[in-house]
Amino acid sequence: MSLNPIRPWRNIYRRESRQIHVGSVPVGGGAPISVQTMTNTATTDVAATVAQIQAAADAGADIVRVSVPDEASAKALKDVVRESPVPLVADIHFHYKRGIEAAEAGAACLRINPGNIGSPARVREVIAAARDHGCSIRIGVNAGSLERHLLEKYGEPCPDAMVESGLEHIRILQDNDFHEFKISVKASDVFMAAAAYQQLAEATDAPIHLGITEAGGLISGTVKSAIGMGNLLWMGIGDTIRVSLSADPVEEVKMGFEILKSLGLRHRGVNIISCPSCARQGFDVIKTVEALEERLEHIKTPMSLSIIGCVVNGPGEALMTDVGFTGGGAGSGMVYLAGKQSHKLSNDQMIAHIVEQVEIRAAQIEAEAAAAEKAAE
Repeated sequence: MSLNPIRPWRNIYRRESRQIHVGSVPVGGGAPISVQTMTNTATTDVAATVAQIQAAADAGADIVRVSVPDEASAKALKDVVRESPVPLVADIHFHYKRGIEAAEAGAACLRINPGNIGSPARVREVIAAARDHGCSIRIGVNAGSLERHLLEKYGEPCPDAMVESGLEHIRILQDNDFHEFKISVKASDVFMAAAAYQQLAEATDAPIHLGITEAGGLISGTVKSAIGMGNLLWMGIGDTIRVSLSADPVEEVKMGFEILKSLGLRHRGVNIISCPSCARQGFDVIKTVEALEERLEHIKTPMSLSIIGCVVNGPGEALMTDVGFTGGGAGSGMVYLAGKQSHKLSNDQMIAHIVEQVEIRAAQIEAEAAAAEKAAE
């Protein structure tokens, strides 16, 4: 049972879109917003690539994209697909034959950049391969690689040019009776990307892949992505996301889930609500939260934990969380369970005890969910 009831002012009404599939993962049509990342290993290094995919999947990635820049990578992709725990998107640039080879290798989706893939005839060949092998397609429009005629028309990359590019390539797919596609219109400029996505959402019912491309490092890139994608998601736009960071792909997955969790759009693992700490704190909040984040990474069950340093806001926050700890005095604090005051606990026992209580509560939530599912059958 959730301790955070839905309020009318918290509702996000998602844009209606068609549903497609990337392998076993539904995208659009009301399906949960999927989280993606991309490997940065050489695809020809099958062991390293599979290891990175597995790490991303363990962090919660629903879909992983793999670059296929050459024929050797296309050949290696077949082995990567065989060992991957999640559906793979083959990233195709410049050479349309790589798209055909990736489809034959078992990719669940082909990501093509219209400005790079070549003539409509070549795109049609890629479409035929996708259809023959059960692949979906992502039309990936990027402000940095728009077609020459659009740059000449608009003078520079802009939202209108990006959307026009996307719609042109949608027409190519639809003219070839291919409808298993999603689309993105990415830019590194937050304003340009947001404006393009808003226009796109009004122009098509295709599922939308959100992203702020080349966003930057872990901190700066996460902030840009949270601002850009967060506002679009708040408007109901977006069916699958990638936080593009110059960082470990696992961090992209974690940040993606954090963005979705903050908006109540997806829940996975422990949502820790903690104060920034001040002179009133009854224990070291910062170090405690750091330790708990590490110790609770194995919990996948959606639940909430409040860690508040003093009694000013602590009791109120704890009323709304599954497990809570509020700092007091004399080296101890108060534990809250299911929103109710439970027992006092010394600070030196706090971390181990909170981990234990979170594990117990997670097991209870899983049991309640299983019972509810059984009753509904």
